[in-house]
Amino acid sequence: MKPAAFDYIRVDSADEAVAALAQHGDEARILAGGQSLTPMLNMRVAQPKVLVDISRAADLLTSKADNGTLVVRAAATQAAVERRPRLADEVPLLARAFPHLGHFQTRNRGTVCGSLAHADPSAELPLCLAVLDGEVVLRSRSGGRRTLRADEFFQGPLTTARQPTEIVEEARFPLARAGERYGFAEVAMRHGDFAIVALAAIVSAAGIRFGVSGVADRPRVRRWPRLAAAELDAELNRFAWELGARDDQHANAVYRRHLVRTLGRKLIGELQG
Repeated sequence: MKPAAFDYIRVDSADEAVAALAQHGDEARILAGGQSLTPMLNMRVAQPKVLVDISRAADLLTSKADNGTLVVRAAATQAAVERRPRLADEVPLLARAFPHLGHFQTRNRGTVCGSLAHADPSAELPLCLAVLDGEVVLRSRSGGRRTLRADEFFQGPLTTARQPTEIVEEARFPLARAGERYGFAEVAMRHGDFAIVALAAIVSAAGIRFGVSGVADRPRVRRWPRLAAAELDAELNRFAWELGARDDQHANAVYRRHLVRTLGRKLIGELQG
């Protein structure tokens, strides 16, 4: 299939983007890299009347470390962030997750904020943002800016707290802290496919942060103190059941719970040393 007819607006700044959204409201969609939106247009799952292209907006193309966070603007591509020379020191979890995210060709076009805005329940970047306690900055012409934590922003499959006149202007990933160790693991049918289960963990002297995507309707995170092996197994089993796994064409619920338990134990065990 081909997309339904739409008008196309290319903007050169964030100001122009929010002005276009203010004018067209829920009839408009933001186009950044298009790796999620274009297939939806072709299948007519999405049929906006206006596309607002931000891919050449100079003030939305950057990423930088600022005030304890890695700030990634709306049009910054995944590849540009992945290639940051110090990413493995700045946000090690992102550095570990990026190789699992599609293929380098799609990362050359896809944007970090676009993946967050799409909010696929099996996506890697929403999981990283959630486990890191990151934030999303939304901006509209009438309401200015508002900042939401990941657990406020992600609301369900392909559903976020963004209003039709708002743009996801930037994402903020906290920088690594001394004493923290980071891990990421994923199982998919093939490399680059959507995750059947993706896991992310942060372990420090203070405890464990552990997140799962690909099972529930959005990334889910648990916080525990450092745990002995038997205690960890019990908590992982409880969490695996709380996620409410279901059968689908990729895997059944039993297998997904098994992956949460076994891969979770391996990942956290390695980080706890």
